[in-house]
Amino acid sequence: MSESIIIGRLFFTDQYLITLPDGHKFPVRKYGLLRQLMMQDGRFRFERAPLADPEVVCLAHDPEYVHNFISGQLPAPTQRRIGLPWSEVLVKRSLASVGGTVSAAEDALAYGWGGTLGGGTHHAFRAEGAGFCVFNDIAVAIQYLRHTGRIHRAAVIDLDVHQGDGTAEIFREEPDVFTLSIHCESNFPFRKQQSKLDLALPDKVQDEEYLRILERALPRVFDFDPEIIFYQSGVDGLATDSLGRLSLTPQGLIERDRMVMNAVRASGIPMVLTSGGGYSRPIELSAEAHANTYRTAWEIYFAERAALTGTALP
Repeated sequence: MSESIIIGRLFFTDQYLITLPDGHKFPVRKYGLLRQLMMQDGRFRFERAPLADPEVVCLAHDPEYVHNFISGQLPAPTQRRIGLPWSEVLVKRSLASVGGTVSAAEDALAYGWGGTLGGGTHHAFRAEGAGFCVFNDIAVAIQYLRHTGRIHRAAVIDLDVHQGDGTAEIFREEPDVFTLSIHCESNFPFRKQQSKLDLALPDKVQDEEYLRILERALPRVFDFDPEIIFYQSGVDGLATDSLGRLSLTPQGLIERDRMVMNAVRASGIPMVLTSGGGYSRPIELSAEAHANTYRTAWEIYFAERAALTGTALP
């Protein structure tokens, strides 16, 4: 096993910096800040996320929607639902977001774990985008692995504060994909979809209650016996988040991540980590919370390997 795999690698998309109007809610700076934090830690290798082939994207999305978005021909109302102005940079960023998650999924199958510093764009439906999400990277990665015969059954653990409505819609009729969403009931999207398991929380839920609910839900994922698990690890449940309504602390999120990752690693099922949402003010709070998620992944998946092989830790 090469040193690069022992260290682990993360795919990134922040090289595609989209231009947004002043006051826009999408935290475009967050992704570069997160990569800077992780590079300072020195725990991972970093690779530019490759652009996904549009034909691969069409495994989970309507081909007409994919073509119209890439060519800049979406109807204005459809583009507005995405919430981001169309540009060639947005096209590349969206394809890279999918490419990073597909690449991380391939790493997961080969080595037990894979990660990307973006992704988790769970509001994208089969035939339209929404909520800053153009393509559903997790859905595409699952369909790609199934299409190529690498897996038959997959599960999604979605702990973003917003329901994974697009993922639920895409896999609504798929018995071999389990979707778990633990989210704030009163928050966006206001028209919810039906996941295989939805746990809708009231406003202001704090760490202790949240972790108790998560602990009870996780066995349902493993009872499904998936061959791979995708973890959408949004940090917008923080009390400081401008678009969330829960009251979680940074330490509570660390305990959340540790609970999920320890359970997945103990099961022996490969895991793919995507970042999901985070909109705290200042945005540095979200970037730090995301960084803690990847630091937790390092501790659980790589620290022991690095010690055994003599790879220096920072």
